[in-house]
Amino acid sequence: MPVTDPIADYLTRIRNAHSAEKKWVDIPASNMKKKLSLILKNENYIKDFIIIKDGLQGKIRLFLRYSKNGDPVIEGLKRVSTPGRRNYVGADNIPRTVGGLGITILSTSTMGLVTDKVAKENKIGGEVICQIW
Repeated sequence: MPVTDPIADYLTRIRNAHSAEKKWVDIPASNMKKKLSLILKNENYIKDFIIIKDGLQGKIRLFLRYSKNGDPVIEGLKRVSTPGRRNYVGADNIPRTVGGLGITILSTSTMGLVTDKVAKENKIGGEVICQIW
């Protein structure tokens, strides 16, 4: 069955895996999801990820990160821009996530997917993809 919003599906799979206390989650691969996974790894929201080739589009296996007492490191995930309602912001209007404790991921025309910090440093805006805290 085709997925109408692959990024929302990506975030929901992570949310559900955390709820079930899984060590990893498999997600159908795409270039955008690979870049999202790289950002999550660089920001220490996940331990690591690998690409599994299956002869089709492949899968991304995310290894989830938990705190020492067993709580998920990712407390919340929110899809901001959807296929039915795109949300674009300028460099001066990039939203802060949980008072700056989380990250906002933007899709820019020049740099691709970046965090809010990188977008502000380079003074570029774009489409707000999601927020993670």
